[in-house]
Amino acid sequence: MPQLIATVATLVLLLASLLLVFYARREAEAIRKSVSEETRGMREEARDMVSEAQRREERVAQREKELSADQRSAQTYSRALEERSAVVARDERRLAGARDEVAAEKRRAVAEAAGLSPEDAKARLRAELLIEAKDDARAEVRRIERQAKSSSERRVREILVSAMQRQAARTSADAAATWVDLPSDDMKGRIIGREGRNIRAFESITGVNVIVEEGVNAVQLSSFDVERREVAEVMLRDLVEDGRIHPHRIESAYHEAVSATESRHLEAGLDAVEAAGVRGVPEEMVVTLGRLRLRTSYGQNVLAHLVEAAQIAADIARELGADVDLARRGTFLHDIGKAFTHERPGTHATLGAAYAREMGEADEVVNAIAAHHDEVAPETLEALIVQVADAISASRPGARRDDADAYIERMGNLEHLVAEHHGVSKVLAMAAGREVRVVVEPDEVDDAGVADLARTIAEHISKDFSFAGEIRVTVVRELRADAVAG
Repeated sequence: MPQLIATVATLVLLLASLLLVFYARREAEAIRKSVSEETRGMREEARDMVSEAQRREERVAQREKELSADQRSAQTYSRALEERSAVVARDERRLAGARDEVAAEKRRAVAEAAGLSPEDAKARLRAELLIEAKDDARAEVRRIERQAKSSSERRVREILVSAMQRQAARTSADAAATWVDLPSDDMKGRIIGREGRNIRAFESITGVNVIVEEGVNAVQLSSFDVERREVAEVMLRDLVEDGRIHPHRIESAYHEAVSATESRHLEAGLDAVEAAGVRGVPEEMVVTLGRLRLRTSYGQNVLAHLVEAAQIAADIARELGADVDLARRGTFLHDIGKAFTHERPGTHATLGAAYAREMGEADEVVNAIAAHHDEVAPETLEALIVQVADAISASRPGARRDDADAYIERMGNLEHLVAEHHGVSKVLAMAAGREVRVVVEPDEVDDAGVADLARTIAEHISKDFSFAGEIRVTVVRELRADAVAG
């Protein structure tokens, strides 16, 4: 019984609510119709007032005609004219007032129909206009940015082409063999010696292959080690000039050539400094730069690359209005770290920046050296110019011999070598072989074994894979679990 009473009460309340909603809607509809009828009545009244004003104007015009026809008395004409003006002014004021009232009534009616006050409607209109203006401004900014980008790219191409054309020079790539001209064919016999003892002594001391060919008035020195090849070339030229060639003299010439290595470094460094137009380089740094004449990067002589890149950087900086001396100096020193890569750990950019800082170079130069391979962020415009000049010198036709097939094969061999380790599921050689990312199976390698695996792979690469610089090994172990609901 109580449940029935509660149900009946609930139904009564629902019925009452529905009745209230129904009456509220009907009252709202009545109010809406009333407002609409009032608005329609106001419009008709306004039209009537306008018609009345037009009729009055017509009557005034008729009165003017009558007054203009009566020219008997100037006083009468003047009074009639004043009356006409007064009537017109009064009618205009009434008409203007009527128009203002109609316009205000319209605004009030529209605002009431929209549920907004005139102030709210103005605020909303202002906000919409502001949004539209912002959209138009953003579109205009994007158009200006696209135009500026197009113009800047065209200007950059012009600057780079101009710089490359000015510095068009012979290729600076080196080979693994050196030719030494001979004054006569008799000198070949002296170099070979009785039963070949001289050439055997020469090759055993220097570690360089000596190739003597018939019909060619020169001797070829062949070796993958450019330092050995240079010492052998200096020795052979001295021996040919002296004319005395025998095992004892060959050994003496070898020691002389080795002892003069430092002076050759200094001479080559001074020539490079002069060619690049860089001033104030300490003598110790000049010697270090001279050592780079024996280093190559993909067959390109490093010291010749520095001189060429420095000249390109100076031309680019001059076109852009940057600091020419800073750009030239930073570019000339950007690869100086390659003189230490076989002695110290680290990349040549890091080693070069540290050495430049030790030698008292400015912070801007140090940053340009460290940032030329994006290992750190460039802080100046000149540092970006160093990157561009380095890329131009290295990428011009004939500068480097980077065979694509050999590069792909080398990267494949590196990945295959790492993939042989237990638990490895995927190997990615990245950053031109400077980094290897290894993904392992989480079921076969636990968290404790990740560090051991990375160390093992690094040792394996160091032992069985030939490379320059450093290769970073990153081992990734990722455990995933999936479940389906439903």
